[in-house]
Amino acid sequence: MLKIGVLLGDDIGLEVVPEAVKCMKAAAAKTGMQAEWIDLPIGKIGHEKHGDATPKVTLETLKTCDGWICGPIGHNAYPRNDPMWVMPPLRKKFELFANVKPVKSYPNLPSLHKDVDIVFLRETTEGMMSSSVVHAGSGEFRPNDEISVGMRVVTRKGASRVAREAFEIARTRQKKIVTCVHKEPVYRLVCGMFAEEHRKLAKEYPDVTLNEVLVDGFAMKLVMRPQQFDVVVTTNQFGDILTDEGAGLVGGLGLAPGLVCGETQAMAQATHGSAPDIAGQNIANPYAMIMSGKMLLEWLGRKKNDPKATAVGKLLDEAMERVIAEGKCLTRDLGGKANCDEFGNAVAAAI
Repeated sequence: MLKIGVLLGDDIGLEVVPEAVKCMKAAAAKTGMQAEWIDLPIGKIGHEKHGDATPKVTLETLKTCDGWICGPIGHNAYPRNDPMWVMPPLRKKFELFANVKPVKSYPNLPSLHKDVDIVFLRETTEGMMSSSVVHAGSGEFRPNDEISVGMRVVTRKGASRVAREAFEIARTRQKKIVTCVHKEPVYRLVCGMFAEEHRKLAKEYPDVTLNEVLVDGFAMKLVMRPQQFDVVVTTNQFGDILTDEGAGLVGGLGLAPGLVCGETQAMAQATHGSAPDIAGQNIANPYAMIMSGKMLLEWLGRKKNDPKATAVGKLLDEAMERVIAEGKCLTRDLGGKANCDEFGNAVAAAI
């Protein structure tokens, strides 16, 4: 039996996460997948109940979970002078090293490009992001008022494990192409090491084609003809930028699900924020959270060789395709009039 944590998060998380869980449970019931669903406090709820936005009970329970679904955290609204109000360090705490973000267009939804189906992988524990690379202290410093310095970290282990995740995902797809995005001619050591590990690993996956594209050229090609890409893997900061660019091609962050995975655990977490301006109005779009849950179950199916979990992911994908194609229960941002729960109900019914 799978053990799955449920963390609502803040603001619209209280609305979209229950819709995702509803759909996941509906698909699980149809396939016979057994799962224990564990509600855990985090964010504002965690602070109200336990005096900490990341309660100890949540962290200890997550250690025993196969994976969890986490709503958006409204950390921008947290007071800066209270150390208990912090962005939950779940990625770092559980060594979730690969942020997987699919970008997909739908025929009847507005988008800059049609026939787009890309899976981005962004390494999340290294690179230029100071919060990711430093155990203690800071990855940035200012020796005087005229100079600021930041470091960039790439390790063979970090590059290799995100590369392996990319190759494993590519094996499940039709095109079976991995594109490694870097800037080796300029960053010869750090981007060089990232590229080297992908070249090494490609030898273990003869059924997958490895391409390499420099990041500036990739940004241009992504805008002009995104249909040429299948699975794209890159470093932390490059990925932070390119995945938002990709989401913009197909309709924005409302259509941007995400999964952050490690060696043995994964967290479903949509790309969008907590949207406090529309919270409590039942108008948020649950698409990204539902599809993040789908990705979690697909990942668990692959990692644990669990065909029922894999089948749940497929059911969720097919149900979402049907609801969007019919166009009867779309939220306002997608051109419809449905509320958040009506969209979720439609997907669950389609299952």
